[in-house]
Amino acid sequence: MNNAPDGDLVARERAAMNPSKILVRGVNWLGDAVMTTPALLRLREAHRDAHIAILTDVKLADLWRNHPAVNSVLSFTKGESAWSISRRLRREGFHIGLVLPNSFRSALELWLAGIPRRLGYARPWRRLFFTDAISTRPGASTMRKRASSEIHRLIDSKGARASESAHGSSHQIFDYLHLVGHLGAVASPLSPFLAVTEDDVKSVHERWQIPRVSTRPLFGLNPGAEYGPAKRWPKERFIAAAVEIQNRTNCRWLLVGGKSDVPLANEIEAQVTSVRSREKLDERSSNDLAILNLAGATTLRELCALLKICRLLLTNDTGPAHVAAAVGTPVIIPFGSTSPELTGPGMPGDQGNHFLRSDAACSPCFLRECPIDFRCMTHISVKEVVETVLKTSHRD
Repeated sequence: MNNAPDGDLVARERAAMNPSKILVRGVNWLGDAVMTTPALLRLREAHRDAHIAILTDVKLADLWRNHPAVNSVLSFTKGESAWSISRRLRREGFHIGLVLPNSFRSALELWLAGIPRRLGYARPWRRLFFTDAISTRPGASTMRKRASSEIHRLIDSKGARASESAHGSSHQIFDYLHLVGHLGAVASPLSPFLAVTEDDVKSVHERWQIPRVSTRPLFGLNPGAEYGPAKRWPKERFIAAAVEIQNRTNCRWLLVGGKSDVPLANEIEAQVTSVRSREKLDERSSNDLAILNLAGATTLRELCALLKICRLLLTNDTGPAHVAAAVGTPVIIPFGSTSPELTGPGMPGDQGNHFLRSDAACSPCFLRECPIDFRCMTHISVKEVVETVLKTSHRD
């Protein structure tokens, strides 16, 4: 059965032989987008002369600026319809379309655009939109939310959290690599990578008057998380850890986050600042303060550059953690409701990043809110986090 809207079998065969123009339908979340970069780099290796474009939500468009895997970026806004997007895509004349998200709509967009060869995972309700419907790869894992009854059963059993393989192929990066493997790319993993130019770095140094050379190390702090409170190490512990680390290293904290994180960031800024006497603060310039709060104030490109100049990032499991790892900055993350084996930042098994976990039997549950006592996070101590940050900061 021919599923292409124009029924052009010849065009499909031609696309398979000469993929000169490839469209990649990108994912819609920041962390997920970073996890697709190894697959895109492998795709570029396999098709060095092809024009590779990425179709992405406008909020992520700047993520792909100067990326070596991408020639051009096409963006869409939140309210734009699949029909509107497909009309624009038709004018581009793509030969191959690769759909990375699992959504129905992302497959529909490329089908409506009449792209001759279309690849993606064969999820429910969208198989007919692909010329190449790819089966789930062997070894793939899913993020199954635990029912409340299961959580209580696990807690009542008083068992420790089951060990998971940190070096296996369960990580989401391998799902994207499996897809590009069907376009002739090598499916072996690479480290996620985002491009940050010297101009990007210069711009953030100048805008926020951050010294390029300083005796004080610059540490990043990202206490928010969009998915829900179950992913957030308690605010009070972030504050206690930040104060202790600042006292022991004389670091300067760079506090980042989205617009929704501004109230939390403001509270953390106030608490960290209050440990220093008002007299000393009044005598110092803004460049000497213990914390620079930029939550809600940066563009995505600026966030990439700011995380690049940090020595490390203390963060929850969220998008900026993936950005930091992809620009070469080590991350320290208290993990609770989610799994580093499935979606941890960086290259799976990379020893440069540190994922801290408790022994809670119900972790990971993949829930937005904890239905019991939040033990997966509260059992991760301030001391453990502080010592991990200090060890990471002294790494060569």
